[in-house]
Amino acid sequence: MNTRARRYIDDLQLISHPEGGYFREVYRSDEIILNDHLPGRYNSSRAFSTSIYFLLEGNQVSKFHRLKSDELWHFYDGSSLVLYRFDECGNLNKTLLGNRIDEGTTFQINIKRGTWFGAELIDKSSFALIGCTVAPGFDFMDFELAEKEKILEAYPEHTKVILRLI
Repeated sequence: MNTRARRYIDDLQLISHPEGGYFREVYRSDEIILNDHLPGRYNSSRAFSTSIYFLLEGNQVSKFHRLKSDELWHFYDGSSLVLYRFDECGNLNKTLLGNRIDEGTTFQINIKRGTWFGAELIDKSSFALIGCTVAPGFDFMDFELAEKEKILEAYPEHTKVILRLI
């Protein structure tokens, strides 16, 4: 394991995430949006906002998943990564997240609610430390990992990427 990645995992007290990589929640608003005031896709009240540290290392990937809320990814350190998103028409969009603006990366990206997305490192000998901010706040009831057969059926022309990130 990359020594800087190991240090972040230890110092930030990160644990394994179901989608891949490591995480720790660092913020959960103490204010709540009542379920009656949320769109129908939610089945209970939510915090205004939440945020986590998220780290991918080596060959780890963020598996294709989607949320019921919008999510912002913020780059902090390490290798740039490729974030893949399927749009409403089934097109696969790629965004480079990192700190090399001159090479076409960006520090932050918004993933719209309901979008299937995943990510992988560009440099497999490195790591990426990012932050993820979700509003309304994250709840694991709003998290859906892609099922291999269903996502392959929906986007057969992108089999190669799907198989890497499933």
